Amino acid sequence: MFRIILISFMLLATSLSAQVQKVPGSQAEISLSFAPLVRAAAPAVVNIYASRVVQARSPFLDDPVFGNFFRDFGAGRPRVQNSLGSGVILSGDGYVVSNYHVVGQATDIRVVLNDRREYSATVLLGDEESDLAILKLDGATDMPHLDLRDSDTVEVGELVLAIGNPFGVGQTVTSGIVSGLARSGTATGNTRGYFIQTDAPINPGNSGGALIDVQGRLIGVNTSILSRSGGSNGIGFAIPAALVAQFVDQARSGTDRFERPWAGISGQPVDADLSESLGLVVPGGVVVSELHPDSPFRTAGIEVGDVITAVDGQPVNTPPEMIYRMSIRGLGATAKVTRLRGDTAETVVVDMIAAPEVPARDAQTLGAREVLPGLHLSNINPGVLAETGLPLASKGVLVLDPGPYGLRIGLQAGDILRSVNDQAIEAADRVGTALRRAGSRVTLEILRGGQLAQIRFRV
Repeated sequence: MFRIILISFMLLATSLSAQVQKVPGSQAEISLSFAPLVRAAAPAVVNIYASRVVQARSPFLDDPVFGNFFRDFGAGRPRVQNSLGSGVILSGDGYVVSNYHVVGQATDIRVVLNDRREYSATVLLGDEESDLAILKLDGATDMPHLDLRDSDTVEVGELVLAIGNPFGVGQTVTSGIVSGLARSGTATGNTRGYFIQTDAPINPGNSGGALIDVQGRLIGVNTSILSRSGGSNGIGFAIPAALVAQFVDQARSGTDRFERPWAGISGQPVDADLSESLGLVVPGGVVVSELHPDSPFRTAGIEVGDVITAVDGQPVNTPPEMIYRMSIRGLGATAKVTRLRGDTAETVVVDMIAAPEVPARDAQTLGAREVLPGLHLSNINPGVLAETGLPLASKGVLVLDPGPYGLRIGLQAGDILRSVNDQAIEAADRVGTALRRAGSRVTLEILRGGQLAQIRFRV
């Protein structure tokens, strides 16, 4: 009996092995490969060589004590800084997408196609926060290009190819799958956002290259990797094509900086502990903790304590996911926002507006004869809040640049000036007068990092 069972098991194992190691049985199976896909897509992926002139600076210049002594000592000579990356042609007339960290602030950009043709390029639109830039090839016509796919239709497990120029060795193709979606907890440099995760190897130089599906459509722009060694560990990130499409639209309209809708809210992800205190069955969404008086969400009826669960039917679980959903809608559009209040879910329509510039910034720079010459100030409004990341409740006058004397007494860019000698400061154009009237002893009250502080000095 035992021999019969053993023989049966061996026959079954042999059968399974034969299935796994099956020899291709047709010409189609023999020729199965990514070659036709690569042949069609590769010409639209370009190598980018960018250079910019940077001024060498003394490490003591930002020191509040020694900065003034070293201001004119040992000034470094300008030097050329080069960067290497990739890009993707998106239209026949030469619009190219790449990463901001590849071409941002570049003074000279050279784009080399797969067939070795070279073009100079100009950055039309760049955004450091999203790490995207749109370039235009000079004199380009009838260029090979990739079509954009709606990245909201991408699913985990799809086969993808990453095409770029890693380490400057030339155009290279790697394959993998989509490993994850809605990766918003990853930050690289100044980049905060919403990413597609892939295990297709991405290495330095791949930045700005294409992540394509098996139909050859662009689903994302490769931007970063998660690595301790600097090489690919199979965790790479791409910026979704839906955001790329919004960048292209704005570049074609003539804007030189990316304009994203303003939310005017603060919130936090709903985790297991928070969901229990809110009485939710399943953790998820973003609970609203603060609303600016001019927020379009407040206008639409959102209140503090509401849980935002979806934007245009797509679930959101972190503030960056919500901002991404708003960004791909674009200014002037509307978004359907699903909010949960208690046990009741409701969908409201929110206008996608730019951050209001009220009151006017009215930037002021104190002259050479003033008490703090070179002090650069601005009124705080929603536009300033959006650019600086200050708390929504911030009011008053913001220090943009302390100037040489302001730096010496301890002022820093980002400080909020509250008063001069106990005289409240509510507008930037009042600071110069208040300092002149202060006399020989001056006390500045500032707000820095949420903490009140005083700076005392003699004139």
